[in-house]
Amino acid sequence: MSDDGVPSGPELGDEQFRRLAGYGEVEHAEAGRRLYASGDDAYDFFLLGTATVDIVRDATVIEPERLIYRGLPGDFLGELNLLTGQHVYLTARVVTAGTVVRIGPATLRRAIAEHADIADVLLDAFRVRRDVIRAAAGNALEIVGRPDAAEAVGLRTYLTQLYLPHAWLDATSPSGDALMRSAGVGDGDLPAAVVNGAVLRRATPGTVADALGLTYRAGGGSPDLVVVGAGPAGLAAAVYGASEGLATVLLDRSGLGGQAAKSARIENYLGFPQGVSGEDLMRLAMAQALKFGVRIFSPCPVEGLDPSDPERPAVLLEDGTRIESRAVIAATGARYRRLTVPRWEAFEQAGCIRYAATELDVRAYEKRPVAVVGGANSAGQAALSLAAHDAAVDLIIRGGELGAGMSSYLTDRIRAHPRIRVHTATTVRELDGDGGLESVVVEHAATGPERRECHALFCFIGADPASEWLTGVDKDTGGFVRTLWLPYQTSVPRVFAVGDLRSGSTKRVATAVGEGASAVSSVHIVLGSV
Repeated sequence: MSDDGVPSGPELGDEQFRRLAGYGEVEHAEAGRRLYASGDDAYDFFLLGTATVDIVRDATVIEPERLIYRGLPGDFLGELNLLTGQHVYLTARVVTAGTVVRIGPATLRRAIAEHADIADVLLDAFRVRRDVIRAAAGNALEIVGRPDAAEAVGLRTYLTQLYLPHAWLDATSPSGDALMRSAGVGDGDLPAAVVNGAVLRRATPGTVADALGLTYRAGGGSPDLVVVGAGPAGLAAAVYGASEGLATVLLDRSGLGGQAAKSARIENYLGFPQGVSGEDLMRLAMAQALKFGVRIFSPCPVEGLDPSDPERPAVLLEDGTRIESRAVIAATGARYRRLTVPRWEAFEQAGCIRYAATELDVRAYEKRPVAVVGGANSAGQAALSLAAHDAAVDLIIRGGELGAGMSSYLTDRIRAHPRIRVHTATTVRELDGDGGLESVVVEHAATGPERRECHALFCFIGADPASEWLTGVDKDTGGFVRTLWLPYQTSVPRVFAVGDLRSGSTKRVATAVGEGASAVSSVHIVLGSV
């Protein structure tokens, strides 16, 4: 706890402090000195010997400087961006002169790997501090846009998945209008982002990630293992690979968590008797990966595979960058299918078509009529989550039985819920609305067409494999990757496939995690390290 009462997370014991201090260099810090500042590319970890240090969010165009917390002697400075490589967005200013111990990021990773008890304290503290910073210092990254625009929703989803502190401002609100005027941003520039004073017009996850320092950059030598895709299978592969001594890089095209991150609630995942949101589960997995030294880059689109060297497969990035490694695990999963309905793309761009039911998606439609399309667990979870927020839900299923593709614990709740109306043997025929979605026409096999009021359509009708980048890899007629006698090995040496991408896989989070972990065992076999 800092002296201003703000929780800074678990603390190091005296013996742990001394042990960790052995990894660094003692310095004297005068009052007024900045140990690091907003906009720096990177910063070091500091143990506070006798110095006192304020962590502040610098003044923005609409807010003055703000104290986040004060570090006292015996405390330490740092949060998750020490491990992610994100650029610095807070300033550490010495207020009482004294000693500090400086430890560089690479040395800190080594200390974390060598001392499990210290790793537990630091990781827990980093996560607590990220929560505090998200609440108190979000204005270090400001996003302004229209809440129902697909581009704004996509950007906010990316920032939420990567647990990045930010402030969202509705362009129609007084604060949003003030930011737009001060930054010189017009309606045609939305969504816009202000990062450390720099204005990004028509901001995307890619441009924001580049400004934050989260896009791929070479360094630290060639990795042993490149994992492509950061869903449950990819995150598990990265965690097990790094924890077993492989220098591991994890790449993802859009964010973290894959389809699992878009599940409102997973109730049958082992170890979570009260259920867990997909977003929270994947966030915990990210912290675990960072703990073991995984280098995570997202968004980082992979466009191809070069298998010409049987001992050094290379993944090819969209910008032409080539990353060679000793092995590759493909975990790019699948892409959502869309209904073939007139005006689908227009309403999708307007943000009225959703492929996820995260808290961000659901909150936008509280007490409003919506439709959920699909007959599997993800559709059932979305319907229940929306209904819990007082939305009136039409659950539209093409098949004749609710329970044909959905777990019984979901179907029982859906049948009993007064705010969910189930339509079986039903298809969507029309979408209608002026600007935004206002109604849908559904056709029942027995009774014919019916118009239903609807302000958003949540689509969960399956997905197609994201396998086109796997050049030279054998696939089945559906595009799913075939694997061989060695578990998860593809037809290309040292290239493995796991999760929804793999032909014959079981589409469950637990199965994907198991495949990702097991594939690492096969990697060790081909590398000759077991």
